[in-house]
This record gives sequence, structure tokens and C-alpha cells, in this order.
Amino acid sequence: MKKLFGGICLFILLALIIPSAPVNAADKTIAKGVGIGNIDVSGMTTEQATAAIEDYFNTLHETEISLLGEEDQKLTVTGSELGISWNNKDVVEEAYALGHEGNIVNRYMAIKNLEVDNYNFDIEYGFDEEAIAGILENCVKTFNRDTINFGLKKGAEGFEITEGQTGYFVNVDESAALIKSYVTEGKVGSGEELALSIKVDEPLGSTEELSKVKDVLGSYTTSFKSSNADRSANLITGCSHINGATVYPGQEFNVLDNITPFTEANGYHYAGSYLNGEVVPSLGGGICQVSTTLYNAVLLAELEVTERNNHSMVVNYVDYSADAAIAESGGKNFRFVNNTDAPIYIEGYTTSDKHITFNIYGQETRPAGRSVSYVSETLQETPPSADQIRTNGSALGSVSVQSAHKGIKAQLWKVVTENGETNREVVNTSTYKMVPRIITVGTGGADGNDMAQLNNAIATGDLGTIKAVAGALRDAKSAENSEGAEAAYQAASDAINAANAPQEEPAD
Repeated sequence: MKKLFGGICLFILLALIIPSAPVNAADKTIAKGVGIGNIDVSGMTTEQATAAIEDYFNTLHETEISLLGEEDQKLTVTGSELGISWNNKDVVEEAYALGHEGNIVNRYMAIKNLEVDNYNFDIEYGFDEEAIAGILENCVKTFNRDTINFGLKKGAEGFEITEGQTGYFVNVDESAALIKSYVTEGKVGSGEELALSIKVDEPLGSTEELSKVKDVLGSYTTSFKSSNADRSANLITGCSHINGATVYPGQEFNVLDNITPFTEANGYHYAGSYLNGEVVPSLGGGICQVSTTLYNAVLLAELEVTERNNHSMVVNYVDYSADAAIAESGGKNFRFVNNTDAPIYIEGYTTSDKHITFNIYGQETRPAGRSVSYVSETLQETPPSADQIRTNGSALGSVSVQSAHKGIKAQLWKVVTENGETNREVVNTSTYKMVPRIITVGTGGADGNDMAQLNNAIATGDLGTIKAVAGALRDAKSAENSEGAEAAYQAASDAINAANAPQEEPAD
């Protein structure tokens, strides 16, 4: 009975102490000892607390944050640029509810607890994803620095070593996560600088390592004396793009990566190249002689070839199976690895008498008595088939001729002589297409009579007759009077008749 009476008394006392009637919004003051974030909102109305926190965020918007790269690199941004926002505005009502909502006992206990220990509600900070992405894009432009390996330059007096440079690269994903954590953990305004995630890429090489490069490991020269001006220019350009390359132990050298793009801006001209059994003009035509010359120097240096392709048809500047074709669109490349223990330096140059040379320098560790050579062996040969004669819409009277190519299957032998013993091994096997001589006759502007004459000439299968008839028809079209035209047409008929006349057998 006493316990019941005591409980009733406590209830009445609490009811007197803690009113439960509805409270106007203007009178909703937060209990003493309550904070939101680092703001003491004790005794504030909910409106005052909201305004105080908004003022705090206005200050954060103007606050500067230093984003750090490497080597004293720094970019300063503001909280506003990060899109800092207050995400849990309902926290003000939660703060007011402490000591004001719930049953009488709970409210009483909450107020008593606040008299002993203050209670702090967390602020939830937000950010703008796109804004952070834009800032990091700027950081990439500002902080990133390319890695430059130690290198070599060859002059008249030998090699000069060029200094390397450490590379720095912003890890965008990791840096974005760091910025977001910095914001959500409430560090904006703390004065704490934020170091971004930076990948440090040390350069390859050193002065000590590059000083080992002094020996010629392999050298090879080919001639391009028969090349026209455009093809010659392509060889000179391609060679210059490779000249001066330094390749470190274990590193792969990719020819296409070093000589492309095949554009006029990069120094290339239109010249003949192989495509589907024909010679067609293309930007960089003839560039395969560059890769082929380098291939042979690499073989003599005994470096590891990781990709080599033969041409579709035989070439005339090296032996069969000693070529190395490249075709960006055709998936052909020439690649090799420096499998020595020292760096190698590639020297490439062309001469005024139209020769191209590649020298590969490194550290010679092979025995002094060792000799290396390469020998081509023809396994099978297919002579060209009959001429292929066709017409196109080019000017009447034009006749173009693509030379025939015999079909070849060959292999390349590596011959090594050391200590009086000779060893042979097959390096590669290559198959080249047989392509007949292709004669193309222009028919642009031809009438029915012209076509009859041309078809008769083509039927003879004789290149001389075809050229004579085509030329006569061209002259007839351009003759200033009928007499000249008639003479030209007669010349065409005479050429055909002569080709079709029976040939006398030679006397015994």
C-alpha cells in the first residue's frame, strides 16, 4: 500500500515538474546540455538552432581546403566548390524531442541525464559528386607529371646520358573517396590539409646502368635506291621515329607504337603498299622496309623477337623470310624484347644515296669467337600464272602494269659458329602468294568502236599490242581533224592484225 502511494506521489510530482500541454513552435526550446555537431543549441528554439547550423554551413562554404599532390603541389578549393550540404535537417526536431517527448518518466530521466552529461547529435554532411569529379579533373591536369626514363643521346663523341623524371598520377577513384570521407567526417573547417592518392612512378635507368651501353650488338643496312620521292620520304620519317630509342632489360619495343600514326601531319606520304595481292597507294607506303631493316639488326643482336610477320608477296630488298611486315589495319606488327642484362640503344639513319641502317648498341657479353649469320632457304617456288588483264574507268589510252610475283615458301636459318662448332636452327618459315602480272586498261570516254578495238587488243594477250592500240585510240580522240583520227584508228587496226598474224618458224 505504501509503495502504491509513493508511486502516485512521484507521478504527481513529475507531472507538476514536466508539463505535457501542447507547446507553440516559438516556445519549443531545446533542453540544456544538447548540441548538434559542434554547435551548442541549449535553450534555443528549433528555428534558432536551424539558423545557427545554416550559418555554420555558410561559413563552411567559404572555407578553403588544400588538396595536396607530390613535391609541394597544392590546389586550394572551397567548401562551396565541393558542394557541401546539410543532409539531416530533421536532427533539430530530434534534439528538441530529447526531454520533451515520450512518457513522463522518460522525459524526466532524459533531463536528469543531461544535467550530468551533455548529449551531442551528429550532423550529416553531403557533397556534390559532379563537383568533386570536376575538381579531380583539374587536379589531374595540375598534379600529373609524365615519367621520363633516363635516356641516351648519341653524338660525334659518343653517348650522352639524359636525366630521368619521376612521374606522378592522381588516382581519381581513391582520391574521390578521400574527399568524400573528409567531408562526411566533418573535417572541413578543421584546417587539416588533404593529401590525395597519388601513384608515384619512378623512371627506369640510371647513369651507372646506361654507362654500360657502348658495343654494337647488331647492324644491318638495306637500299631503297629504286624508291620514288614519296616512298623515300616515308622511310626517312619512319626511321627518324625509331632513332634514339632506349630499351631497358625485359622491356618490349613495339614498332607500330613508335612510328604511328600514319598521317601527313606525322610526316608520311602516299606510296605503294601491298593489299590483297595488289600494290595500292597508302599513307606510309614502304614503311615495312624500316621494320625489316630493324628486324635483321635485332636478329644479329640476338634479341628476343616476340612478333614478326612476312609480307603477302615477296619483297626485293632482303632475302626470303628475312622481312618483317607491319600493317596497322591488318594486325601485323614487329615487336622484340631486350633480353640482355643491360639497356640497348637503337640508332637509325638514312643516307643521301638511299640506304637505311639500324645499329643496336648495348653491352656485349657474347664470346669473342662467336659469329652469327642468317641464311634463307627456298622450300617451294610457284611461277606466276598468265597475265590478268582488266579494264577500269580511267582515261582512254592509259595502261598500267603491276609486276608479277612468284609464289615462295621459304625458311630462315640462324647459323652460329663458336669454338669451331657450327649450329643451325630455323628462325621462321614464310609463305608468299603467287600473283600474276596485272594489266589494267583505261576505257573512260570510249565508244562502241573503241571498245571493240580494245577488246580485240586484249584478246591478243600481248602487252605491246594493248599499249599500241590504247595509245592509237587516245590519239584518235584527241586528233584535230578527221584525217588524223582515221590514221590513228588505222594504226590501232594494224597493231591488232600484226599481233594476230601467223608467226614464221625460225630456220634450222
